[in-house]
Amino acid sequence: MSSETSETAASPAAPRLPQELVDSTSFLLKRLGHMAKERSIEAYEREDLHPYHHAVLSVLDAGSSKTQGAIADALDYDRGQLVGLLDELEERGLVERRRDPNDRRRHTVRMTPQGKRALARLRALSRELEDDFLATLDDEQRAELHGLLLRLAERHLPRCAQRATTD
Repeated sequence: MSSETSETAASPAAPRLPQELVDSTSFLLKRLGHMAKERSIEAYEREDLHPYHHAVLSVLDAGSSKTQGAIADALDYDRGQLVGLLDELEERGLVERRRDPNDRRRHTVRMTPQGKRALARLRALSRELEDDFLATLDDEQRAELHGLLLRLAERHLPRCAQRATTD
């Protein structure tokens, strides 16, 4: 997967980008983000899941049971989109939904034991993808990059930064 992508990106037949774009940090972040997302989606599809499923399972793992609305809010997902994701997870036996006994209009969601096993596999897959993507950086450089990205998140993605700084 990665060697094929790297070879394609380094192919002598591929036109070089203008230096103005290569010098732009924002441009590089966008292009690298897009590449990371595409690689991630391809790898998760081999597991018959999506990175969005991983995120939902992670939120559920952080608290044993949550309402559909709370999950959508935590991930900043559209509630309709979340319902579709939960349908897919429920069909695979990874989550269960039940009416909230305190408010019949709401559904609570909990991860099943099968969901916990799937989450463990997805976490390993995520680490593998990150290790591959960041392979040219040593541990110190990875920590520095992560720290810089967290500083940017504090300003531009405060919800993400709050979660990251409490871990």
